[in-house]
Amino acid sequence: MTRTDPQDVPRPDAQLHFGVFFQGVNHWTVWSHPDSGSQIDPASFRRIAQTAERGLFDAFFLGDGLRLRETDGRVHELDVAGRPDALVQLSALAAVTHRIGLVSTSNTTFNEPGDLARRFASLDLLSGGRAGWNVVTTDNAWTGANFRRGGFLDHDDRYIRAEEFLRVARSIWDGWADGAVADSADARTWSVPGAIGQVRLKGAQFDVELTPTQPRSPQGHPVIFQAGDSPAGRDFGARNADVIFSAHGQDFDDALAFAEDIRRRLRAAGRPEDALRILPGTEIIIGATEKEAEEKARWVRLEQVTPATALAIASRLWNLDLSERDADGPLPTEDPVVLEHTGEFGTRQFRDPRAEVAEWRARAEANGWSLRETVIELGPQRGHIGTPSGLADKFTRFARHGAVDGFNITPYLIPDGLDDIVELLVPELQERGAYRTAYTGTTLREHLDLRPVAEAAPA
Repeated sequence: MTRTDPQDVPRPDAQLHFGVFFQGVNHWTVWSHPDSGSQIDPASFRRIAQTAERGLFDAFFLGDGLRLRETDGRVHELDVAGRPDALVQLSALAAVTHRIGLVSTSNTTFNEPGDLARRFASLDLLSGGRAGWNVVTTDNAWTGANFRRGGFLDHDDRYIRAEEFLRVARSIWDGWADGAVADSADARTWSVPGAIGQVRLKGAQFDVELTPTQPRSPQGHPVIFQAGDSPAGRDFGARNADVIFSAHGQDFDDALAFAEDIRRRLRAAGRPEDALRILPGTEIIIGATEKEAEEKARWVRLEQVTPATALAIASRLWNLDLSERDADGPLPTEDPVVLEHTGEFGTRQFRDPRAEVAEWRARAEANGWSLRETVIELGPQRGHIGTPSGLADKFTRFARHGAVDGFNITPYLIPDGLDDIVELLVPELQERGAYRTAYTGTTLREHLDLRPVAEAAPA
């Protein structure tokens, strides 16, 4: 085990925070293996959440989608697909868990704040202060088609709406003063006069006048998660988020640069640097030896990117039907077809098809890769591979140098994909003093060691 002099690191006592990310539609969850369980059976959600709680995770994070992915008007059948309403599912999990936070991905583009804020307040009260909200700002037409107004918002307009949405939500959550309900049967009124206020807010996006229906939970407000990575998204997170769910958690230097950028934006927003936590999304593959871990990772990648999936991804890049090609053969020789962005699924995945194809061809030729191997090697790099001891050393370094506050872990297998992490990795981290040995609070805000709502609010 690597030992580091505490004077050599800026945060020698830092401990890691773990969440588990149960995805929505995706091809990264291996569904074709005999050990894979249902993605939509409530028992799978319960099993993952209870395993994470056994591992003292901060949160169960539920991805959500308002529409299944489609290709040429048909359901994209290669994806794991299907998802119950996130807030309903998390409410059910509140009854079968005790401490773990319950985080819903919910959309500000296609919801209304008066309704969604009330539903989050209900989950927060029901769970005893364990609710979190991953604020997402969908901009695509294939989701917008579900709704009367249809269409999609421009990128920057999404954040304007989201920020105003959050302002309304926070006003609703603060609508009842502490002690609003009379504490004596002899009181003349059920609620203290004037303790339940009205919310009246008129802005560019919303014109709201309502009376909140519920008191605050033990944690004050649901914890706000945010995952935007554009400059506008980072600024929005720095102004509003309690947790940033980033894509910068694989390479140490990249993670540290992202964290330092967020801390600069926090200072510019008038918030303290410790006002939020940074939890990159990651996949973790564990083996008894480094060789075993690498072999396991190779198997996982081949299960995640099947021949059909590789051809579907290539088809979206070339904008051609390549479904009958040989995925284990060479890359197509045709030039890609450049289409105007329509908001449909897949048309934004590759912003410059010609440049992307040129890079694919150069890398494939240099390395002797097949089409499928190219998709695997040049696709998103999924996370961390290693032994429990090696990973524990690595993650401890990330946390104690301020590159991350923890990780939001995506299991590659449901419902047993967390078992190795809970049973093998967590004890190694605990041995290093880099992970809790028991929950010390009852709310999600306490698990994350966040400031109270009044201290963490934007300036």
